[in-house]
Amino acid sequence: MIARAVAKRAKVQELKLDPLSVLVLHGPNLNLLGQREPGIYGSLTLAEINRQLETEAQKLAVEVFTMQSNHEGVLVDAIHDALGKHQGILINAGAYTHTSIALRDAITSVNLPTVEVHLSNIYKREDFRHHSYIAPIAIGQISGFGAQSYILGLQALTFYLRKNI
Repeated sequence: MIARAVAKRAKVQELKLDPLSVLVLHGPNLNLLGQREPGIYGSLTLAEINRQLETEAQKLAVEVFTMQSNHEGVLVDAIHDALGKHQGILINAGAYTHTSIALRDAITSVNLPTVEVHLSNIYKREDFRHHSYIAPIAIGQISGFGAQSYILGLQALTFYLRKNI
């Protein structure tokens, strides 16, 4: 039994996956994670979440490029710059989720598979947070699992990319 498990692990390690590149975007106020409303957003800092993403990315043979901005135009520019550099986008647009047609249009324009993530369950919060401009154009949305939402989003995006690219 153990020999079979070791052989299976060795076979998996022999498989060489082409590395994928994923842009991870963090929107406004996420730079304050760890101190901003920890009852809603948790106690991890953005740097800690990024480290968790990098650890998971290594397991998945994915390179992640993380960026945070409080400015909508900077996020739009980053999405435009992703074209030809990255195979997918993982985005927590923060409050721009509910307000930004510009982010939606940028994602649509580059036509890269995108997963939307949120730390809190936006559907259990204020009514204005129930609408997302990004969800209808994303391949999926994950919310409500704290920092784990990012890990689940990266796993889902990686699975999708490996299946469809």
